Formats: sequence, C-alpha cells, structure tokens
Amino acid sequence: MTVTFTALEPFGVEVTGASGGRLVDRRAADECRAALDEHGVVVYRELDIGDDDLVAFTRLLGEPLVSKTGEHRHPEIDTITLDPGRTNAALAAMRRGNFHWHIDGATIDVPQKATLLTAREVDPAGGDTEFANTFLAYRELPEAEKAELDGLRVVHSFAAAQSRAVPDASERERAAWERVSSRTHPLVWTRRNGRRSLLVGATAGEVVGLPAEDGRALLDRLTEWATRPRFVLRHRWRRGDLVIWDNTGMLHRAMPFEPTSRRLMHRTTLVGEEAVA
Repeated sequence: MTVTFTALEPFGVEVTGASGGRLVDRRAADECRAALDEHGVVVYRELDIGDDDLVAFTRLLGEPLVSKTGEHRHPEIDTITLDPGRTNAALAAMRRGNFHWHIDGATIDVPQKATLLTAREVDPAGGDTEFANTFLAYRELPEAEKAELDGLRVVHSFAAAQSRAVPDASERERAAWERVSSRTHPLVWTRRNGRRSLLVGATAGEVVGLPAEDGRALLDRLTEWATRPRFVLRHRWRRGDLVIWDNTGMLHRAMPFEPTSRRLMHRTTLVGEEAVA
C-alpha cells in the first residue's frame, strides 16, 4: 500500500497507507520528521500502533523522555486518563490542566521537542485535541506589534498553570506548586534557523518589568490571538489514531471530558533539542 501525505487546513498533514509495525523504519521516521518540521502536526489515522512499536518509532525520531510516573511497563510511556480507576488523584488533578492552552516543558530551559499521542479508547462526548500554531500567529502580527514584543520576557511556572486548572486549591496545594522551579523566557522564541513563535499559554504568569495587570492583559490578548480559528487545527479522535506535534511551536489543549470517561491515551515524548532564546 502506498503511503500518502495529505495537507490539512489550516495546517498539519494526514498520513494514510501506513501501518503500526511498518512505521518502525528509518525511512518512515525520516519522512515523519520532515513532515513535522514542515507542517507542525502529523496525523496517522487509525494506525493501531502497539506499545512496543510506539516506543521503537519514538526512538527513531529522537531521544525519548523517561516518564516520572512509572505507570506503564515501558518507562517511556505515560497513560493519559482522568478515570480514578486508572490513575491516582494527584495525576488526575494535574492532567485537568490539559484543558487549558499550553506547551509542554515551558518551565524548563529546553522544552520537549515533540509529543506522540495515540488513542487506546475514545469518548464520543468529548476529548478532542486542538492545536494552535504559534509560528503562524507570530508571523501574522502587525510589524509594529512585533517590535513592541521584542525583548519582553515572561515568567513561566507550574503554579500559574495549576491555578487555572484548580482555582479552588488549598493553601497547601498552592505551596506545593510554588516549590516547583519556574523559568523566565523571551515572549518571542527565536530559533537557530530564524523562525519565530509566541511563547504563551497557561504557564505564562507575568511579564517581567510590567505591572501585574498590564502583563496579564498582554498575555491574555496574545493567547486569544494565537488561538483564533485561523491558527487552530482540531483533531477528532478515532480509536488507534496516532498524532505527533511539534511541541515547541504548537499550543495544545484537550477539549473537556468527564473524569469517569473511558478516554485513554498513551503518550511518548521527545527530549528537547533547542533551548529557548
């Protein structure tokens, strides 16, 4: 069967004709990396890739991140669910943050390069994933606004993200969040190849040097701009789908679903390759 790459709107690419086992191949991995660099999101429909092959394919794409949760027999795999029968309360609370626009790793110096997410079980009532292209969003800003943003720096923290996900948290919970290290990054991330993107989202708490209200207003306005429909791709999951995205240039979020939902995803992540600058 011939593998075909079909462009999606407003960005992204869908791959048909692939199969899980045959994806574990150097040529297939190189094609995926090229598509990821060009399109930002790569969708393999109903691929049904097994866990062994998922890890092997991840290794062909780059260096996999080892999960800290120990939930799976493969240390590279995270199981993403809110079901209390499948995860603990702390992880469930943390993953409610996935309902807000974010990039993974914004609180470290080198954010994760890419994420691979495959659907083991889906929920027809919710749980779609949306991606917002922050390369496109920056490119389409007026030149005068780009000049105003140049040089601004933003504090990113776990506490800022969790306060959105759990607004009624206890003082003890908030104190625990504050113990997680924060990072200060440029508001505009400039890559070695010259591409630029907005670094915003749920982790962005304050703009250095601006009054709190003014900084919050700027970050909210830029996030609203970056997540307008013209910059957003919505993926409606089918069982067996594998979606890979450039984490450094895509805000993403899960559409809300109930904690008792059967929705279950397996995730691997590629270690970052370029520090924020």
